[in-house]
Amino acid sequence: MDPSNQPVSYEPQPPALPTSTLAIVSLVTALLGFGVLPVIGTIAALITGYMARQETRAIPPKASGDGMATAGIIMGWIQVGLGALGICCFIGWFVFVIGLGASGVNQ
Repeated sequence: MDPSNQPVSYEPQPPALPTSTLAIVSLVTALLGFGVLPVIGTIAALITGYMARQETRAIPPKASGDGMATAGIIMGWIQVGLGALGICCFIGWFVFVIGLGASGVNQ
């Protein structure tokens, strides 16, 4: 039997969900967090990212954009890690400089 002779069923497609505004905000603030708004952007990306994931993973889902929300969350946590690493490096440098001064190397 030729498959082209099979009857074709045309089922209506469910309407496409709108993209979550919170997911877009999460992604944009995460990108801004790398340069323009480091602390505020990171916090906003994490908060809005988790809120957007609640929207997109609800049953039934209220909006699409789970990938954007996840990307915002991941970039937010990367920024938190880089910030913590930067603070640790600064503390290490500060302790090193204080140690040099206390040992009398610069006298």
